[in-house]
Amino acid sequence: MKRRQFLLGSLASAAWAAAPRNLKIAAVKVVVTNPGRAALGNYVLVKIETNQAGLWGWGDCTCSGSELGVAKFLEEHMTPGLIGRNPMQLEDLWQTLFFLPYYRSGSVHMSAISGIDMALWDIKGKVADLPVYELLGGRARQRLLTYSTASGHDFQEVEENARKLMARGYKVIKAQVATPGMESGYSVPQSERQRTSTEKAYEAGLPPSETWEPGAYVRTVPRLFDHLRKTIGENIELLHDVHERITPNQAVALAQDLQPYKLFYLEDPLRPEHLDTFRLIRQRASTPIAMGEVYVGPWEGLNLIEEHLVDYVRNDLVHCGGITTGKKIAIACEPKGILTAWHGPSNISPIAHIANAHVSLSVPNFGVQEATVDWPPAVHEVFSATPSFDNGYVNVSDKPGLGIDVNENAAVKYPYLRRLRPTVRRADDSAWPY
Repeated sequence: MKRRQFLLGSLASAAWAAAPRNLKIAAVKVVVTNPGRAALGNYVLVKIETNQAGLWGWGDCTCSGSELGVAKFLEEHMTPGLIGRNPMQLEDLWQTLFFLPYYRSGSVHMSAISGIDMALWDIKGKVADLPVYELLGGRARQRLLTYSTASGHDFQEVEENARKLMARGYKVIKAQVATPGMESGYSVPQSERQRTSTEKAYEAGLPPSETWEPGAYVRTVPRLFDHLRKTIGENIELLHDVHERITPNQAVALAQDLQPYKLFYLEDPLRPEHLDTFRLIRQRASTPIAMGEVYVGPWEGLNLIEEHLVDYVRNDLVHCGGITTGKKIAIACEPKGILTAWHGPSNISPIAHIANAHVSLSVPNFGVQEATVDWPPAVHEVFSATPSFDNGYVNVSDKPGLGIDVNENAAVKYPYLRRLRPTVRRADDSAWPY
């Protein structure tokens, strides 16, 4: 027993001796790259270098629509607050950067903090020689349930695409369909006329314009799910994203109308400011609700959690404060039985998807993890890793830190591409949410 204790003590001493001393942040580098050459494919990456050779961390600060604003904010306003600081003091650095601009929060500021936070966790994991999920409490599960989108011009096309996803092993599918009479919509195919108009706007460096009317949409969606339940059955989980495109009254009615189809959840039925209507939905409908991707701070949406007005939190860890904030939000949700479903679209980089996975693996109240799994070849050229996919689940490696690096020479080959988000307007030419 004494010999065993001696050996363990010796190993601990050796690990302590190998740990870096007087570790400091020596430089901060910002990389903006669009390897997929996609409309919403500009990634804002941050590399935090230390005074120890070969020790750095990567994070994702992407904020689609404000990419260059985030890059400039990082270079001019965040970097001075980091140089010379100890990267291991992660919580203190988070708070310091949050208070640094005085007029704090907002999408640009919080996206910058989020990426820095990821990079600092990456460094901490490398110093500990452990994957980040081990520092967050260890694996609470061995893999993460994920989903993908089946979209189409009509119900039949959505059904066909859903069957393709089911054949790949997906257990959860997001279903979206074009609305009759509309040239475009959220996560649905555009008409040929809308595609032409969009390309002309891109060529001119302007935001495309789309027209939207919610009335036909809220009448169409329940019929889509009626079709899917009759054709692909009950043994597949289905969800739908409203993307805040309807009125509060329509949101209540839609949540009621979708009850027979037992959705996994209904996502973003309301704008964040419509707190009173979230209460009405909870009172009048049993459809599970997910919300949070537009929140840009650790406390936005807290009322929805405290009053248990949502069933899934959809915060984007690239905008709400990174891994540190994600863990705190999950802890706040746990006593209510609210589950995590971190935002994971293709317009955030593989760094962010891997960061999502590390948090999701470590929390007890995990629900589902949205994840991109089919990346273009150029993305694999720039990034050393992406989450692995197998039969409806995603996972990450057990490499130290986040387990991902960036080929900076490759990233330079795919510079920023000016593709602005569209403006959405009603038929009377009034502004409407995207």
